[in-house]
Amino acid sequence: MAKKQSRMGEHLFFICIILTPILLCGCGHYNAKSTFVEANNLFSQGDYQASLNKYEQIIEKYPTTGDRVLFEMGIIYAHPKNAHKDYQKSLECFQKLIKDYPGSGYRQNSEMMIFYINNVAIKDKTITTQQTQIETLQQEVESKGNGIITLQEKIKALEQRVFAFATQKGSVDKILIEKKERRLMLISKGEVLKAYKIALGGNPNGPKERQGDNKTPEGTYVIDSRNKDSFYHLSLHISYPNERDKKRAKELGVSPGGNIMIHGIKNGFSWVGDAHTEVEWTKGCIAVTDEEIEEIEKVAPNGTIVEIGP
Repeated sequence: MAKKQSRMGEHLFFICIILTPILLCGCGHYNAKSTFVEANNLFSQGDYQASLNKYEQIIEKYPTTGDRVLFEMGIIYAHPKNAHKDYQKSLECFQKLIKDYPGSGYRQNSEMMIFYINNVAIKDKTITTQQTQIETLQQEVESKGNGIITLQEKIKALEQRVFAFATQKGSVDKILIEKKERRLMLISKGEVLKAYKIALGGNPNGPKERQGDNKTPEGTYVIDSRNKDSFYHLSLHISYPNERDKKRAKELGVSPGGNIMIHGIKNGFSWVGDAHTEVEWTKGCIAVTDEEIEEIEKVAPNGTIVEIGP
């Protein structure tokens, strides 16, 4: 159980390691820059309370930097090396940022931090009461050697062989996406070869109408390009908008938007794995795990039909 608790701490540690460099980035408000440097230096020296105090001074003197201040304070409150870390105060910082600064560039990372801090808090509460039981189960598993692990590996290998056999004669005919079910399916000759759980945008209901509405399109498209150096591990670009989408946007007097993709996890967060589907975190794209997008990319060439339903 101690190992589990350690892993949770490591997860937050990696999040902080990924996001901490943001604390050292430049600031558009030149007069506030030196004060931010002071706060960052205190943070680097491990004087977390002094650093927090300095950020409170910044937000009072330079209110337009509020989103950056809240984000960096949230990181400090949750930092694993902070002996007085306070997850609740960290959550309050990120939640206030999202509420008061909806257009902030820090919004998406704040949503990710809220998700993981909540998970850590919930698991921390159950660790104490379940510790004895879990340790007993671990001993039982260890006493049986690697039998269970070997069996799991055999099952996974068999699943891969079945999938490979089903697709060895060619590519899939269609990718079917069911938004309501949060499911992506690979179709070949009318038969479902494999299904994946997906995450969508923060406003998933209804078809995409305009740029920035965080909706996933609904209709029939094709994969028209791919990017193996994507910001989200690997991506398959979908041919949105089609003529119907363009017509609707024109009638509304708006831009239909674009850049809709099926992609993996945001670079730097691949260790999240299946847990990414617990929140709708994209901007209208369809997200799967890194391993899954690699699998899909191999059997879905450019020109593959992508049908997206409600």
